[in-house]
Amino acid sequence: MALKKFKPTTPSLRFMTVSDFSELTKKEPEKSLLRPLRRGGGRNNLGHVTVWHRGGGHKRRYRMVDFLRAKHGIPARVSAIEYDPNRSSRIALLVYADGEKRYILAPDGVKVGDSLMAGPTAEVRDGNSMPLRGVPLGTTIHNLELVPGKGGQVARSAGAECQLMAKEGKFAHVKLPSGEVRMFDLDCYCTLGKVGNLDHENVVIGKAGRKRWMGKRPITRGVAMNPVDHPMGGGEGRSSGGRHPCTPWGKPTKGYKTRRRKKSSDRLIVRRRTK
Repeated sequence: MALKKFKPTTPSLRFMTVSDFSELTKKEPEKSLLRPLRRGGGRNNLGHVTVWHRGGGHKRRYRMVDFLRAKHGIPARVSAIEYDPNRSSRIALLVYADGEKRYILAPDGVKVGDSLMAGPTAEVRDGNSMPLRGVPLGTTIHNLELVPGKGGQVARSAGAECQLMAKEGKFAHVKLPSGEVRMFDLDCYCTLGKVGNLDHENVVIGKAGRKRWMGKRPITRGVAMNPVDHPMGGGEGRSSGGRHPCTPWGKPTKGYKTRRRKKSSDRLIVRRRTK
């Protein structure tokens, strides 16, 4: 994958970059794996905006991506690499030996024609899926389950990767993309290799309109509003808000801890991402 630049015929094109999509092999998605994707902006069932700065954007359809990789022992051929508007990574269309088709996150280096498999007996190669129990130490992995049988939830964005550090008892120590080292059950499934589309982090949006295509609306600072609109609004002249940062509904934010059930989750963290 590479990035495409433009001649600076307008100010917004001067630094704007887009993917050249050269790795894609199929334009139209697989119809049987498409689902409608309803959008409601940032509004709840009453129509009130509860998540700000969302709305508009291009219409999308959801691709049914198989994060579980539950077809064990059945080989599959990579039929196509496709674009997915709902995520930063590309998706790969697998055609199994029994004829079933499924989408997976396209791992880096996997191309059309490759044969992939999931299960405890799968070969150790990029794109195959197996439990942590069978993965060699030091291996790069992605699409990692937090709970056995739930489907991959960790390291799914473009270029994301984890590293298997150690195995101890019934747990494996895995280094996450954030730098945090965390324990996972050895029965948790993962996919070998790292997620493709590595150049995604280098894409420059270039103009405000392109953000609107993505469904993201402009952001107004709370201190720039009136008191009726935000707790940090108002004041004579420009002010800093006059209080600790908070949400429009008065709840503290920016450093305020909202995590629940600390004991159940924190006991699995071996080393935090922050020093």
